[in-house]
Amino acid sequence: MEERRSNRFQRPNSRSSSSSSSSTSSWQSTTSPSNKFFPNPHTSSKSTINSGDSRTRRRRFSQQQQQQQEEDGNGTSDPPAIIGTCRLMCPEGERTQRERLRDLAVFERVNGNSTLSSPSLAVKKFCRTITTKQVQPSDVRPLPVLEDTLNYLLSLFKSTEHPFEVVHDFIFDRTRSIRQDITMQNIVNDKALHMYEEMVKFHVISHHKLRSCTSPNTSSVHYLNMEQLTKTLTTLFNLYEANRNSNSTYKNEAEFHSFYVLLHLGSNSQPMGESLSVWFRRVPSPIINSKEMCFSRRILRCFRLGNYKRFLSITESEASYLQYCIIEPYVNEVRALALSCINNCGYKLHPYPLAPVHNIDDEESFCKACGLSICADEEGNKFLPTKQTTFCCPKGGFQCYGFLGLERFET
Repeated sequence: MEERRSNRFQRPNSRSSSSSSSSTSSWQSTTSPSNKFFPNPHTSSKSTINSGDSRTRRRRFSQQQQQQQEEDGNGTSDPPAIIGTCRLMCPEGERTQRERLRDLAVFERVNGNSTLSSPSLAVKKFCRTITTKQVQPSDVRPLPVLEDTLNYLLSLFKSTEHPFEVVHDFIFDRTRSIRQDITMQNIVNDKALHMYEEMVKFHVISHHKLRSCTSPNTSSVHYLNMEQLTKTLTTLFNLYEANRNSNSTYKNEAEFHSFYVLLHLGSNSQPMGESLSVWFRRVPSPIINSKEMCFSRRILRCFRLGNYKRFLSITESEASYLQYCIIEPYVNEVRALALSCINNCGYKLHPYPLAPVHNIDDEESFCKACGLSICADEEGNKFLPTKQTTFCCPKGGFQCYGFLGLERFET
């Protein structure tokens, strides 16, 4: 009897104890409500290993989402599982309050009335100070409603009835609210991943279109858009990892990873807080070897080496529209470098013909913007006299010049 009692309380070693504790916590992790969007692990040994990796990725994703919530002002130390029950794009109580306060965007007003909206027009605003402890399920929209809301917002993106700054401001705020509702409910399935891809596209295209806006606060709007682009892209990468099965990749994953590389153009700062060399170690091999990533790495290399000819030709022939939206702000910088090299290295007695200076629809005005004069021969052919000492980049930045060869991107 005493022997049985002693064996009962005997522990072989601390390692087996910690292993047992780890197994218990792993079981609790896989059965918790927050993981309801993930498949249950299989029983085979290989699948058990994969499920353990999957649980690790999900746990890491939850921690990253919690950190993101805290940065956005709506985080808690232990966020509860919330299941939204609001079936409208905007909760009834919020819509009524905003009607009373005349806090309706132009897209939410019925016949332009700043005190009247409708369930088909009002969209829930982003609230920075809200927390998951304060929010009610009736104020949170479930995934199907969030999908419909995002589709409605994106349908307004090409609206020409209002200036683009107005359109962008409305969609910018309401998509932040969508991301907030997704985070509060801890939704990490494929549908949420697709929604994040669409929101990244919105910020990338806005990054391009805001450059042609002339309002006084465009620079601050551009900065805020870039900030949300990097945050949304970071969460998208986390969703890719949380939903990854073995070595599989998603259809558009390579292109979205290429955006991260292109965001390092023209800046010594790290847009997401770490260097490319560190980031590349965590990217799956199929993504690294994809044509989209190879393109972005070549573009970055040409930009840093000052190889303007390769930079412009590769951009013209291989860039997708979304990739070009990120590259476009640096195209004029590379063109100015090309002009500087031609001006400084050319033979003074032989002016440089402008015809080879391709990829630009108005090379003469671009040369003049850089302080260079143009001459022409008797046949009307234009030339750039070299060794001019007046070369300089315009202080106010370059105007928007067309990029020949990319007409297929015009929308």
